[in-house]
Order: sequence, then structure tokens, then C-alpha cells
Amino acid sequence: MIPFSPPHIDQRHIDAVVEVLKSGWITTGLKTKSFEKKLALYAGNPNTLCVNSATAGLELMLHWFGVKAGDEVIVPTYTYCATANVVVHCGATPVFVDVDENFCISVEGIRNAITEKTKAIIPVDFAGFPCDYDAINALVHEPHFNHMFLPTSENQEKLDRILVLSDGAHSIGAHYKGKRTGNLTDATAFSFHAVKNLTTAEGGAIALNLPEPFKNEEVYQLLCIKSLHGQNKDALSKLKLGAWKYDIIEPGYKCNMTDITAALGLVELDRYETETLPRRKEIFKIYDSILKNYPWAQLPLYETAERTSSYHLYPLRVRGITEAKRDEMITKVSEHEVTVNVHFIPVPMMSYYKSRGYDIKNYPVTYDNYSREISLPVYYDLKDEQARLVAETVAKSY
Repeated sequence: MIPFSPPHIDQRHIDAVVEVLKSGWITTGLKTKSFEKKLALYAGNPNTLCVNSATAGLELMLHWFGVKAGDEVIVPTYTYCATANVVVHCGATPVFVDVDENFCISVEGIRNAITEKTKAIIPVDFAGFPCDYDAINALVHEPHFNHMFLPTSENQEKLDRILVLSDGAHSIGAHYKGKRTGNLTDATAFSFHAVKNLTTAEGGAIALNLPEPFKNEEVYQLLCIKSLHGQNKDALSKLKLGAWKYDIIEPGYKCNMTDITAALGLVELDRYETETLPRRKEIFKIYDSILKNYPWAQLPLYETAERTSSYHLYPLRVRGITEAKRDEMITKVSEHEVTVNVHFIPVPMMSYYKSRGYDIKNYPVTYDNYSREISLPVYYDLKDEQARLVAETVAKSY
């Protein structure tokens, strides 16, 4: 059986975790702080906070910005439910926008969706391919939309425009016009879930890249407090002699990263550019070399002159096929002990969101992409001959 996305765990990971276990300090500590600094150095943004998931990162940023009931946040329809769920958790309304042929949120769709209630936009770097951030950033600076923006919190007044909060769950290491994700807009949430390119088993990070007059270090310190129940000292700080006393300065959340998981992340990050990304790119090229010979196979866009993917997913689309036939094709592939997947069922197709009145018929490009999409396995330990077998099995199943 060829699985879809098992993690690559070797002796370096094991040794790193054992070192933390033997240290006697397993929660948020020096390993987590080291991981944060190295992530910021890697992406090129000023400060990064590690948390327990990208979902937590997105929600913390929305709360920090003061998003609440009565507000609207623009999100793409083609994403995992987390992108929309965090908006609901804030009491705000997700405003869905269709995507383009390459799965990126439609910039024109964003333009048409902005209202006086819009407080944030969450573009999603689907499959690791960055959105058009220059266009999105330019949009929120247009005088027309600046005049429409009605700040209702201190941070909204300070930014004085719509926040652009990137969902980079798939895209750490991707490039847009010479910059890495995390350094492309106001803030970015990364995911280090078990199936991601860079994993900490469970985990995520907020890459802060806020403009003046914000001081990203100060925002980082505030988010540390928000991520730990609103407590003004973490466990490591309280270890200092006589420093046991602490205060709760707001009703915060509990979503900090631990040193155990950060230890995994440090190993992963150390070899990300030299081993992980090159191997994933090789697998993409193998798939291309075989599937390009079939007229029905629509290969994914993952490299252009301005954008380079992180090679997280290989979202093959099948031309001229229905959703039902696509599902039948997946069944045929699985009968040959090859595991493929679909990314994602669009959020408006989920029962909760349908019950709120969202209808996938209003997002035709999203549905077309979804109905024909099959994600092929991409992971470090997938051998060349296995990748060729995957592509050949998909072709036979067609």
C-alpha cells in the first residue's frame, strides 16, 4: 500500500525529543523560543509566535484585531473549514469569494465583496502556491476602500484599513517575487500538522509582518499573553527566584506550543531547504513527466516567473469528468493499493455552512475545480518508482 502523507521521522527527530524529555522541561521553553527565532529568520519577517495550530494562529490574530459580531471577513470557498470557522468563533460573518483556475482567491471577487463591515481578508495559499499578494495588498490601500473602512478597535484605528491575514498553512518556504511566505503581508498563519511539509506533529505559527506604527515585537509579546490564558508570565519566567507571582490581564486562550513539538520543528527546519523541498519538487516532476502525456490530465501550476510553490499538494484535475466519475476513479485507484485524496470539499458544501444559506452554485470555479480534483501523494520517503506507479495507476484508472 502506498499511503498518502506519512511523516518522515528519523533518528534526529527521536534524539531531539529524547533530549527535551530528559531535560525536565517539556512545555513552552527555550526550544520553542529558538524555533520562533529561526522561523522568523527563515521567512524574513520581524517576529514569529509558535502556537498549537494554524487555526489558533488565525483566530488569535482576528481577536487581536478586534473582529467581532457584526463584522465581515472575506475568505475563499476553496479551503479547509478552519479558515471560515475562526471567523464564526469571533462572532463575525464569513463572506465567501470564488477562486481562480489555479485555486487562488479571486482578487476581483474580493473587490466585489468588500463592504463597510469588512475587517479582514484571509487569502489561502492552496497546495503551497502563493496568492497574488501585490494585488491584494494594493486593493486594501485603495482610497475608496480606505474611506469605507470603519475601525471599531484600537488596532483597527492604528492600521486604518482592512487587515490581510494570510492562511499559509500549506506554503512555508514558498516564494512570491523573491520573498518567502510570512513576509508578504500583515501576518501569516503556518501549519505544522502531521501531514504538512514541516511538521511538529501538531502545531502552527503566526508570522508577524505588520507595518508602522506597529512594533512587531510588542505585538508578539501581547500574543504570547493571549495564547496563555491572558497570563502575563509564562511558566519559564516564573522559575526565576521570587518570580512566582503572576496576573491575568485578559480572558485569553490556551494554545501555546511545547518544547517537545518545537524540538521536532527545529530538526525539520534545519533540513527544509536542503532535503525536504528538493525531494518534494522531484516527485512533482516525476508526476509531470508521466501525466503530461495524457490530454485529460490538467497538471497543477506550481512554478511561474513570480511564484514558486512549497510543493505541498499535487492537485491533479481531470478534464471532462463529473464529480461522480471522479469519485469512481478514486475508488479504482485505491483498488490498486494507492492512496489518493481530494483537497478540499468546498466550505459552502458543508452541512453547517449550507444551513447558514451558503450555496456552492454561487461559486462555479470552486465547484469545477473540486469536482475534477485528485490529490496525489507527496512525501519525503516516497520513492521514485512508487511515484511512477502512482501516476501510472491514476492513468489506468482513468
